[in-house]
Amino acid sequence: MQLAMSNKSVIILYIGDLKMKYTGMPAGMWMLFNRQFKKALIKDLGYDSSDAKRITKVAKPKYRKIIEKLPEFEKGDRFKTNIVNCALLAAFLLSMNRRPSLEEATLYYEHAMTNKATKIFCRMGGKKKFSQSDIEGMKKTASLKAGDRNPYSWNMEYLPYDDGSGYEARFYTCGICTLMKEYGLYDLVPAMCHLDYTMSEFGGASDFVREYTLASGGPYCDCGYKKKG
Repeated sequence: MQLAMSNKSVIILYIGDLKMKYTGMPAGMWMLFNRQFKKALIKDLGYDSSDAKRITKVAKPKYRKIIEKLPEFEKGDRFKTNIVNCALLAAFLLSMNRRPSLEEATLYYEHAMTNKATKIFCRMGGKKKFSQSDIEGMKKTASLKAGDRNPYSWNMEYLPYDDGSGYEARFYTCGICTLMKEYGLYDLVPAMCHLDYTMSEFGGASDFVREYTLASGGPYCDCGYKKKG
């Protein structure tokens, strides 16, 4: 028993030492969203096309550098996409001529992330919302507690509503907060939090409700999903 526990500890430490590779999903996310981020620079932040092109060119190596500094996520950790999206936003924010306000950053991130692929993904997720597989996935994520071993991941509780109207995912650690604080962007974390409402709306199956966020000084982040109708 002691030997098994020791080996497990070694494996966890080894996983923590691995670095995330730019190839694969992070590179795919850049290909999928960089044009949308560039277009939103013009639409939402008032840059001309020349500046938007320059910012995008500068952001790409920054994004890659941020990704390659991150630890690899454990198998079964569903939040790798979240941290990759955060790295994408951070790279663009760090490449801009001026720092946007929170209101500007919120609108910018929403428009940068809501392309056709995102809407399709959300609709597919909405069809499975509250299904047995969805609930089992939430329970597995809660039991994994990946944030105990990876500061760029999350720890959460799965809390079904007593009246059967949906459930809450309650987060006590947040990888986005960790990464944004590291790059001096912590005050803009709520710009990413706001996208939860948009994605729930695109999914079509739930109304998103929230009272607290860690970024605003709350005791946790509550992500509540109430069944429509």
